[in-house]
Amino acid sequence: MNDSTHKKPDQERANLLQLLQGVNEFTHTAFLENRELFQSLANGQSPHTLFVTCADSRVVPERITQTRPGDLFVCRNIGNIVPGYGDMMGGVSAVVEYAVSALKVRQIVVCGHSDCGAMKGLMAQQAVAETMPTVAAWLRNAEAARSVVFTRKPEGEAALTALIEENVRLQLAHLRTHPSVAAALANGELALQGWVYNIERGEVQVLSENGRDFLTLDQAIEQQQAEAVA
Repeated sequence: MNDSTHKKPDQERANLLQLLQGVNEFTHTAFLENRELFQSLANGQSPHTLFVTCADSRVVPERITQTRPGDLFVCRNIGNIVPGYGDMMGGVSAVVEYAVSALKVRQIVVCGHSDCGAMKGLMAQQAVAETMPTVAAWLRNAEAARSVVFTRKPEGEAALTALIEENVRLQLAHLRTHPSVAAALANGELALQGWVYNIERGEVQVLSENGRDFLTLDQAIEQQQAEAVA
């Protein structure tokens, strides 16, 4: 019998074992070191931010933001997409409504990232539609971003970067169509912000308030500090 027939199942078992061992380490080390924190969260949550980002395994919101359990209410999907209100009512719309209306989050961050497979798929619509029709249907929620970028005719890596950034702008616009978000914004109870995380450099760029440019992290921090003092 060819040993290669057992290679994949053996690898799958090794991966699952690694997960279980990780849980064991958490239970006996990380949990014990933060017992008071977890006990304080046992009967409720009060996150300050809804963090909408991609399902990409390289994007870890809590690590990027250095936040603790209970700080972020996280929504992840392919392409960090928020369908406009009334379009594809479902999980993401329910998350947004619950976060704003029930949890009373004070910020919503939409975070895209470099080398985004969803945006690559959006650039190659026909191939994706043939092999992954469900993914293609979901990515239609980012079609307007593709249209905007393609009118500028960028090429290569510049086209992908532009699409990643434009998609963040589009999803922020979609968020504003949700009644719970619109009401909270009107009452000054909510702020929206767009980010792009660069995986290779470990850096985040922040969309300016006018929505035109992406600021460096230092520029964004300076701006927030100035507004806090004013």
